[in-house]
Amino acid sequence: MRIALFAAAAVLAAFPAAADEAAIQLKPGPGLDKVQGNCGACHSLDYIQMNSPFLNAAGWNAEVAKMMKAFGAPISDADAKTIADYLAKNYGT
Repeated sequence: MRIALFAAAAVLAAFPAAADEAAIQLKPGPGLDKVQGNCGACHSLDYIQMNSPFLNAAGWNAEVAKMMKAFGAPISDADAKTIADYLAKNYGT
């Protein structure tokens, strides 16, 4: 019973914080659906906007490769190319 009360309290405490978070709006373009579906499945899309001042096309290619190889993201090679192209075009330096 104590665990259930603790869990309920934790959920209620976290709810107001989540309510203030704004939805991430990425730039429209070819490949956006692949980015949202693949990248957004594992982490916030905030990371794209946070890293955009630092990454060029080679950097985005490396980031996508890292997600696949180091973190095991289940992204096909075709989707990886589409994602990297989208990120480089819309968020590259």
